[in-house]
Amino acid sequence: MIRKIGDLAVPEKGATVVEIGAGLGLLTERLAARASRVVAVDVDPRLVRVLREELKALENVEILEADILQVDFEALGERLRKEGKGTGRFPVVGNIPYNLSSPIFFHLIRHHRQFSEAVLMFQREVADRLTASPGTKAYGILSVMARAYGEPVRELDVPPSCFYPVPKVHSAVVRLAFREDPLIPVPDEAFFRQVVRRAFSQRRKTLYNNFRNFGGDAPVSDLLERAGLDGKRRAETLTVGEFGRLAAVLWEARPGVGG
Repeated sequence: MIRKIGDLAVPEKGATVVEIGAGLGLLTERLAARASRVVAVDVDPRLVRVLREELKALENVEILEADILQVDFEALGERLRKEGKGTGRFPVVGNIPYNLSSPIFFHLIRHHRQFSEAVLMFQREVADRLTASPGTKAYGILSVMARAYGEPVRELDVPPSCFYPVPKVHSAVVRLAFREDPLIPVPDEAFFRQVVRRAFSQRRKTLYNNFRNFGGDAPVSDLLERAGLDGKRRAETLTVGEFGRLAAVLWEARPGVGG
């Protein structure tokens, strides 16, 4: 399984790759055999000490002790490029802590222009949401953001027997090929994320009810009509393109902007 994940993350030799949560370095070694440079990030100082000792012979591995949620990927990418360790966007890979799946995913989304793709292991239910289509039960915020900023593909199912100790959950590896720009033009990426979150804030409520107090001077029914959306629809039925239209209309209707 480690070999398969490593090959997904570095399909061709020579890339610079960032690994999230290097742990004991098993995947790091596989990545180092294929990549020109591996930046292995881990927040646990005890594991970092083990990594530096176990992997000290690998000259193309850099161990970075840091919280991945605090890593400035723009600065990291610029440093690697100046050092000649990469010329463009780089892949990111990792078996991420399942309790931090959503925060890490959104952190990567905010820095999507730095990455060519992400190959990440999630709990199976999270993988289901990332790859879900509109109209399905699993479709939600993660699904919309994944499709807006990349092309999510479920690559591998990972049974509990691959881990020790054996967990009670199943896992899956998702590959997300990032777009340099969102699938649909958005006036402001942070505002787009806010709109998507608001739409799913109460899943069983209609768009009209979820956006009734969103702000702006125009009635929400008029705004939804401008976006070409029926206010009786629920968020789980909207495509990424429809979310883009809704965000554009709401952006223009902000207080003080008019329209």
